[in-house]
Amino acid sequence: MHFAPLVTTFDLIATFAFALVGARVAASKGLDYGGIALIAAVSSLSGGTFRNLFLGQLPPWIQHPWLFASILLAVLLTIAIKSTEPVGRFVLSLDTFGLAVATVSSANFAAGFHINFFVAAILGLIGGVTGGLLRDLLCQIPPVLLHRETIGTSCLLGALVYLGVDRLTTVVAISVLASGLVTVFVRELSIKFDWNLPAIG
Repeated sequence: MHFAPLVTTFDLIATFAFALVGARVAASKGLDYGGIALIAAVSSLSGGTFRNLFLGQLPPWIQHPWLFASILLAVLLTIAIKSTEPVGRFVLSLDTFGLAVATVSSANFAAGFHINFFVAAILGLIGGVTGGLLRDLLCQIPPVLLHRETIGTSCLLGALVYLGVDRLTTVVAISVLASGLVTVFVRELSIKFDWNLPAIG
């Protein structure tokens, strides 16, 4: 089920969460205010942008410019706190929350176009992980997505759960809750127990 107000609300929440995490990472790398703002914007807008473009739609920030208010708030909070310490457990939890929200939003949005089940799941994955990947690359740190914490696995499982449950019920809240819980649960367990996908060597 595609529910536009739900997607819009989720995009707003995920935008703030990802922007704050991005701003904190940028601050910890010693970037100036402009760099912090850029990383916050890239972190929070990239996933929804790619999701929409792949579906032939305008990016969310063009349709809803007020999303920039979330980014501005995250940047101002980061500057006011003045912390340059490496990202801690609270920020990781915030990032996990953003992942869950973005994954649910993207899977919900893709489902509204009645496309192939697995293609919709990939779009859910893209919506969840793209911002963090570009954030790490721009900050010149090894992308977390590629080597630890099963971020991609968490988002993909969450998207599959959303799409699967969505086919079984017309109550969107059930799909949202199930997907969000799976995404958060898998990511948090991977952080706690240092789970990673196997690597060569």
